[in-house]
Formats: sequence, structure tokens, C-alpha cells
Amino acid sequence: MTEATPAADASPSPFTDHAWFDPLEEAVRLQVRGLIEELLEEELEAALGRGRYERDGAGKGHRHGRRTRRLVTTFGPLELAVPRGRLRDATGEREWKSTLLPAYKRLSHRAEALIAQVYLAGVNSRRVRRALASLFTGHVSKDVVSRAWRRTRSAWEGWQKRDLAGEDIVRLILDGTVAKVRLDRKAATISLLIALGVRRDGRKVVLAIKNMGGESEAAWRQLLEDLTARGIGKPELVIVDGGKGLEAALASLWGDVPVQRCAVHKERNLLAHAPKHLHEEIKADYTDMVHAKTAAEVRAKRKAFLAKWRLRCRAVADSLEEAGERLFTFLRYPPEQWRSLRTTNAIERLHEEFKRRIKTQCLLPCAETAAMLFWALLASGQITLRKVDGWQSLAQPPAELDLAA
Repeated sequence: MTEATPAADASPSPFTDHAWFDPLEEAVRLQVRGLIEELLEEELEAALGRGRYERDGAGKGHRHGRRTRRLVTTFGPLELAVPRGRLRDATGEREWKSTLLPAYKRLSHRAEALIAQVYLAGVNSRRVRRALASLFTGHVSKDVVSRAWRRTRSAWEGWQKRDLAGEDIVRLILDGTVAKVRLDRKAATISLLIALGVRRDGRKVVLAIKNMGGESEAAWRQLLEDLTARGIGKPELVIVDGGKGLEAALASLWGDVPVQRCAVHKERNLLAHAPKHLHEEIKADYTDMVHAKTAAEVRAKRKAFLAKWRLRCRAVADSLEEAGERLFTFLRYPPEQWRSLRTTNAIERLHEEFKRRIKTQCLLPCAETAAMLFWALLASGQITLRKVDGWQSLAQPPAELDLAA
């Protein structure tokens, strides 16, 4: 591996001064080195079938010294004394190879992930080396950055094609988000389509992140067909934002699956049909209706809302009626599930976390990088997903819904 060499005209970093030396972190780094060496010793002992100083004439092999290996970790570069050994079997002798620290491995997985995340955020390889110079003390070359990028890209491609048959998805939450990227050297806004599944045990899992050129019926249909091809069965419920393209795609593919329209998106629709001075009153009435305690209260307040706003602003009443029963599908389920059923907030939260991490970037390098970065934040654990509210009663079948009752 080619190591980075500092440029001759590079000025020393003020952060390398002894005033920045942290004895606590240095102590931790040394402990990490000792722990890795101890793990390698235990691995070799298991392969040989005996301890370091034990003697066994019928042993599986023997030790023969150590060699120095450098491993770059998020604790900085470590100089490791790696034990060597020869193993014997029916075919003869061979060199022992560690599975914990494979040959030619120079970066820990966490260090690779850190480099890849910086690169994905739009920083080129030269700036990655500069940004991480203090942490890795010059041991990150252009080749190292390129390998970390290729490894991340390979993992991303594998994730997009993975088999989903074992996920046992009972609900789908579908929504899109926008990201600013560079296309043909110009700033452009793209839509990322997100499919979030809810397992039978209540856990959420991101199933797909795709740039399909927009949120048309064809785009959503292609995403749903891809999920089906990878093993996703017909869900028991789909939660959507109300976009026409998505609803048309669902009707053509899963016409008999119950659909819940997002209450937050519908509220925005209502406000868009009314003058600004009525917004606060509409929001208060709408929230009072959607967040009522019982199904009977929701039905009663829906009737009152329609009667009031047909007179005050008919466009608002028409917009609510347009959603029909799909806005109130959540009433068919136990009340403890209503909070997670009423909206697409589970995906909206992912959007917010994603945008919070890219807000310092004016533009992402390309459309693919935007989707990869979203996935990388999830894969690295920077964005976590909790169980849905009311998951204990997910197995309970839905009831019939009649808004006129």
C-alpha cells in the first residue's frame, strides 16, 4: 500500500502542538493496541491447540516469532506486534493466517466507514486526507481513500439487491424527500423515494432508497415492483403522503390493500386552500378532530368540521372530503397504534436527520451519492430506528370503518 507523504511546502498544523496532547486518549490508544495483540495471541493459541509456553509433541504446529503491522483505527495508527505461526496437517505445513486481522488489512472497519462518510459528504480525496490528518497522522493516502470508497460502494450495491423475503413486513410507509445535487455542473434538486417497512415485531427497517427522477406513478411503481421481486409480500397496510403518482401505483399493484393518508400532509393541503388569516382556526379544528380520543369523537368532529367550513371556506371542506376514509383508516386499529398510523412521521424524521447532516454542504456531488449517504448514515448507526408505538397489538386484526356511523 502506498502511504501518504506530506508535501514539502505543507505548513505544520497548530493542532499537532504538544499543548493539544491528551494523555487520556493516548492511554486509551495503548490499551486498544494491547487488547488487539492479546486477541491475536488467543486466536493463534486456538489454532495451535496449546498456550504460548506449552509443549505438545503431537501439536498442530509451532510459533515462529512476530512481525510488525500497522493498523489505522479511529483511535489513530497502531503499531502491532502480530504473532506468527506454522500449522501442520496431512498436506504439510502452511503459514497461519489470522481471520481477525487479515493479510493486507491496514484500516479498521470503523476507520473505513469514517473516511467513506467524509467522502460521501462531498469532500474530495485530497481534502479527506487533510481533514483526517490529525487523527490518522498522515497514514491515509489517496489509495486508502479510494479503497474505502470502493468498499462502501460495493456494500451499497449489495444492500440494494439484498433478499427481503425474511423481513416479515406487515406495513409499508412510503414518502419522498429532496436533496440538492450537482448535475451536469449545475445545481439541481432531486427526489429520493424512501420505503420504510414495519416488521411484525414492531421494528422499522429501511427497505429502499432510490432516485427515480421524480415521484411519478411510473417511478413509484418501479420501486414497488423491485421490492416485490426481492421477496416483499403484500403488506397489511400502507401509509402514504397522498401524492397522486404513489396512490395510482398502489392501486395498480395492490388495489385491495388498506391505505392511510398522512394527516400532516393533508393539513398542509387544507391550509393551501384557505386565506392566511384562517390558518390558525383551521389548524385548531383539524387537530381537535384528528387527535380525538375515540372513533366516535373523530366521526362527530369530522361532521362538524365539514359543516362549518362548507360555509366559511368551501375549498377546505372539499379538500378534506377528497381524502375520504383513507384519512381515517387508523380508526380501524387499536388506539395505542394511532400515533404511529396517522402520519408518515417515521420517514419524515429520517429526512430531518439526513438534512441536518448535509446542511453544511451546498450541493452533494451527484444523485447516487445522495442516496448512498442516506444509506451510510443508517448503516453506520448514526441514525437509529425504534419500534412503532403500539407494536404489542400489531397482530390484532383491523375493524370495519364507517365514517357515517
